[in-house]
Amino acid sequence: MPHFDLPLDELRRYRPDLPEPDDFDAFWEKTLLEARQYELDARFEAVELPLPGVRIFDVTFAGFGGHPVKGWLVLPAGAEGGAPLPAVVEYIGYGGGRGLPHMHLLWATAGFAHFVMDTRGQGSGGWAQGDTPDPVGSGPAHPGFMTRGIEDPHDYYYRRLYVDAVRAVEAARSHPLVDEARVAALGISQGGGLALAVGGLVPDLAAITPDVPFLCDFPRAATLTDRLPYSEIAAYLKARRGGEERVFQTLSYFDGVHFAARGRAPALFSAALQDMTCPPSTVFAAFNAYAGRERSMEVYSFNDHEGGGPYQQGVQLGWLQQYLTE
Repeated sequence: MPHFDLPLDELRRYRPDLPEPDDFDAFWEKTLLEARQYELDARFEAVELPLPGVRIFDVTFAGFGGHPVKGWLVLPAGAEGGAPLPAVVEYIGYGGGRGLPHMHLLWATAGFAHFVMDTRGQGSGGWAQGDTPDPVGSGPAHPGFMTRGIEDPHDYYYRRLYVDAVRAVEAARSHPLVDEARVAALGISQGGGLALAVGGLVPDLAAITPDVPFLCDFPRAATLTDRLPYSEIAAYLKARRGGEERVFQTLSYFDGVHFAARGRAPALFSAALQDMTCPPSTVFAAFNAYAGRERSMEVYSFNDHEGGGPYQQGVQLGWLQQYLTE
């Protein structure tokens, strides 16, 4: 596949003029205040599996609206009685759920506590099952999640999911074997977009690592690629001619570029120059807007949305050691 987006030297300078809602901060402050009126009620139930190197817990905590959200917590065996552990909170890519616990062993074997958040309403796409329903309905929407409630930011699906993601950090920090001061957020694609949003909403994270992040620079993404999930926006507007202004006004409350402008934690991004799902210019838009002084970008020139895959995980392992180990 040829490169289809801007040349790399232009990507490194790309800064779109994205209108930001005047009440962006007030919107999210009120949203999180409402969410925290519900007790977090994080519960950790031990799961017995023939995996002697780790301890696994089935997690339930209160997300948006107090709705129960599932997750996994995977700890290195023998962590009990020792010093609290650094932790990574992981978010899942589009359409996937938390899957099965033995799918999440890397970070615990590296000595971290690993909290995996399930994704409400997702996890029936055939690659990683989910266990968290989304009990909130919406008006007419294109199949998928991108346009659910898209006519109003208060009703938009990702308002609920971003709140769940913040509450997942709070749930991870509530476990006695997690060091509250050494928590990072990470994820691939949608998971990377959630990590970026959490980086802008939780000011005291130790680090974030958004990998080929989704949910950035919506206006460009929706007109540059015809690949899912961004094409859901175009399909919705195809049936609702003249609705662009309202739709993109809603999306402006959820754009990773605006959260990047509020992020302060050290950040490791990645982009793939042949990525038709999350075009590299949309990823660089967030990276170039990132406010934290410590930021870096891994570029994979000949990869599509798989990005760096296990190579990027290797980079993350070494990079996070700098920020999460004492």
